Order: sequence, then C-alpha cells, then structure tokens
Amino acid sequence: MNERKKVTGGCHCGAVRFAAEVDLGRTLQCNCTYCEKKGFLLTFTPAENFAVTAGADRLTEYRFNRNVIAHQFCSRCGVQAFSFGKGPDGKAMAAVNTRCIDGIELAALSPQPFDGRSL
Repeated sequence: MNERKKVTGGCHCGAVRFAAEVDLGRTLQCNCTYCEKKGFLLTFTPAENFAVTAGADRLTEYRFNRNVIAHQFCSRCGVQAFSFGKGPDGKAMAAVNTRCIDGIELAALSPQPFDGRSL
C-alpha cells in the first residue's frame, strides 16, 4: 500500500523542524538495541525528499555499532526526529521518526517488524 504524502514535523521544543515526503504505509518497528530503547517507528525516504527547515544548528549527532547511521537529535530537548544514512541500494536516505510527524495518528499505522538486531 502506497500512502506517500508530504509531512512536516520536529522535536519536542520546536527548535528543529523538517519537511519530507514519506510513505506511511511502509513504517517499520526496528528491534535493534537503539530503536527498541527509544521506541521508534520509522519510515524512510530518499534524501532528496527530506529537508531540515529549522534548527540545523541545534542538531547533535550520535553514531554507534558500525557508525553508518547519523542519528540526529535536538541539543535542547533531546528528541530524535530523524537520522541520515544509506539505503540498501547505497543511495542517501533519511529515516523519519513517525512519532515526530505533526498531527500523526499512530493508531492508524501498521508498523512492520524489522530485525535490526541481526545487522
């Protein structure tokens, strides 16, 4: 099911904002140690479909394991609204934390399990 739509969102304090085009029908719940502890529900989009619209100077980066995903979070409130990395095809992508999308109805999503622990 393709539910591609333009969305906006951001961190808790509002300092960091983004705009993206995402497919909410392709939301994942990853079981890696980081995503599981944070409770992320993620949707992915090519980098050209994502933009930081405010607060780029407020972003702090965290990397772990193989250091291939640049987890971005607000240095003021600590919320991680998105990350940057590469898709399986090697192209730049953004991972959007669907919980940070403005007006999102989480109950309407059907996140698919993803075994990130095995990567």
